[in-house]
Amino acid sequence: MQPHPNVRAVQDALENAGGRDGSGAPSRVRILPEAVHTAAAAAAALGVEVGQIANSLIFDAGGEPLLVLTSGAHRVDTARVAAGLGLTALTRATPEFVREHTGQPIGGVAPLGHPKPIRTLIDTALADHPEIWAAGGVPRAVFPTTSAELLRITAGSIAEVA
Repeated sequence: MQPHPNVRAVQDALENAGGRDGSGAPSRVRILPEAVHTAAAAAAALGVEVGQIANSLIFDAGGEPLLVLTSGAHRVDTARVAAGLGLTALTRATPEFVREHTGQPIGGVAPLGHPKPIRTLIDTALADHPEIWAAGGVPRAVFPTTSAELLRITAGSIAEVA
């Protein structure tokens, strides 16, 4: 069976970037038996701590998308993030805005594989884990990586987001 086009796009982006997992091996998208719409569900399915899940959250930063990759153990403090970026406001994006800018549905937004690059912030807390898991383009897809790899493959910035 052919993978979903979003999963293929994420795997292709990982391969093109030379993405690695926590052991240094090439990172591969894994399809889980069921969709995991929360960090807790993803952690349970993978047998890892909830803090090892890199939630991909899209925000509307004055009409431009902002991707915040945060530890599943945190909630994003939008006022703090907005202030750190010099923005007056940062709002949770609508499902339509998310799909328009990522090509992916909420619950499956990957850190990469989007139609064009998105400004990305990476939670400092993700560096506390030798391996983390991120969404792979659909709610059943995930891939292993590290905080340093996310920084490299997304050209993002490390930030205090909680």
